[in-house]
Amino acid sequence: MSQSSRQVAEHVTFQTFANCYLREIDAGAATKHRSPGGAVVDCIEWDLPTQDMALRAEVLSRSLCGPHRFGQISIRRSPDLGWCGVEPLSALYSLIHETYRQFGKGRAELLRGCELELLLRVLDSYQSIALYLDTAKNTAPDEADSFIGGEQSLLFGHWLHPTPKSRQGMTSWQQPSYAPELRGRFRLTYFAAKASLVAHDSARSAPVPEIVRSLAGHDADRFALAEDEVLLPMHPLQADALLLDKDIQALQAAGSLRLLGPAGPSFTATSSVRTVYSADTPWMLKFSLPVRITNSVRLNRRAELEAGVLMARLFERTGFCARYPQFKVIHDPAYLTLDLPGRPESGFEVIFRENPFVRGREGEGITVAALTADPVPGERSRLDRILRGLSKQSGATFADVSRRWFGDYLDCVLNPLMNLYDEYGVALEAHQQNSLLDVSRGYPRAYYYRDNQGFYLSSAYRSSLDALLPEAEGVASLYYDDDDIRDRFAYYLIVNQIFSVISRMGHDRLIEEEVLIGILRDRLNHFSRTMTGSGRSFARSFLDCPTIASKANLVTRLFDIDELEAKDERAVYTRLPNPLLTLAPANAEGTDCAVAS
Repeated sequence: MSQSSRQVAEHVTFQTFANCYLREIDAGAATKHRSPGGAVVDCIEWDLPTQDMALRAEVLSRSLCGPHRFGQISIRRSPDLGWCGVEPLSALYSLIHETYRQFGKGRAELLRGCELELLLRVLDSYQSIALYLDTAKNTAPDEADSFIGGEQSLLFGHWLHPTPKSRQGMTSWQQPSYAPELRGRFRLTYFAAKASLVAHDSARSAPVPEIVRSLAGHDADRFALAEDEVLLPMHPLQADALLLDKDIQALQAAGSLRLLGPAGPSFTATSSVRTVYSADTPWMLKFSLPVRITNSVRLNRRAELEAGVLMARLFERTGFCARYPQFKVIHDPAYLTLDLPGRPESGFEVIFRENPFVRGREGEGITVAALTADPVPGERSRLDRILRGLSKQSGATFADVSRRWFGDYLDCVLNPLMNLYDEYGVALEAHQQNSLLDVSRGYPRAYYYRDNQGFYLSSAYRSSLDALLPEAEGVASLYYDDDDIRDRFAYYLIVNQIFSVISRMGHDRLIEEEVLIGILRDRLNHFSRTMTGSGRSFARSFLDCPTIASKANLVTRLFDIDELEAKDERAVYTRLPNPLLTLAPANAEGTDCAVAS
């Protein structure tokens, strides 16, 4: 019997939360039980002592390095009583309640507000998932594996986040237009501002005001700008919020800022919600939004605008991408904003992102998050469909195709990112949503990295980087110690991205995870012997450390932390057992490593 959207959404919501819980709060106990049909089923059991109960979830598919897949959930009220089935959201609330009771000794009242806020976000995320399953439009076959098809296919969200589709600030009637999963289209809202109030910069030849006029198209002539005015494009949601800002209202009253209205082509949201795309323009645009998406209200900070321009210049001067043609950066080389006295940001900050996936090239990049996402019940994952198709074409086994695909994937992703860090001290926040692959011919041919928030420059390379990019000499926020970089780089590149590929192939029964973990270990071993800079120490640390860093998204949510407001935007991390070490051959070389607290 097929499941309803509500049932699927409940199950997915519990599964995601439970995977966070076992990583960050309580790993539970591995047990077995006999199903009514007589089969022996693997389970995880959690004791919930403050509620005098236990919770058990059947494990349909385990992963050595990624999330597990859960089945039937049961509770036991007392050791003297038997197990009985429970609805997923009821089980989830029991986990939330237990966590706050254990954390909350001596501060129950303070944490009760956080508990209710987390429950609200869980339910908001659940309702969004049910809505997307229920009402998302059918995707045309020729769009399914396109860039925007992948961006808008993530119905379940982040695989290890307790509230993956929570979007506080976006109403139910706005979602059909602005939620990527519902594939709505909209035009940008334009303002005209006095040029003296507008700040902009570009690493490209075209001045930013000209770029904006080209985006507005023929409508720019209709607006009849004065000689001292500049066009400002804005996301409609952000425009509505800005029009309620008293400082903005004062500029309008003084005649320094004018609302012009919608113009130009239709855009649609990418997976980040606030970056918008049109196949007919060479630019995507990234806006601030008055919406709290997963952990944070998404704002373009002035430093991020400037970092995008600086990094575009840095890559151009290094010539790195020319030496590694499989590696490409989708740059954010230009920005435009309105300056307001006494405010670091006005809310008008807009980032211009290069669009390599214009009409005719839409199929050349799909996010790794879309390739590895859980499919809806009854369907196969994107990666599974690709690998089975390659097996059918060649006659090779699933395992052989998977080995080759994974090797090509590491060639495109791991090799250049490691070399970039080793040669220049530049590490990228290469998580699965910021990472796109060209799999238009089945096997990976190229890797695209995006996001101007995700650059970490090693302090050890500062003198050489300052020589390449003197403009960044005074931008201390771009530089980090290698100890800090290693944890972040390890999480984003390996734990979040590469492990997602490994676990996806394992869940889809294409190849054993141990085989792929061995291939990754061999690759890192090679780097640890042949590299001479920060890449060498990074590879060695990942091979030798018994634990690895992973973002603690549940703990972040438990205490209602906005990580983008934290000092240096530092996320909360936890430590997990390192599967590369756990599964290493008995004769593998290794050394002790320092583990960050």
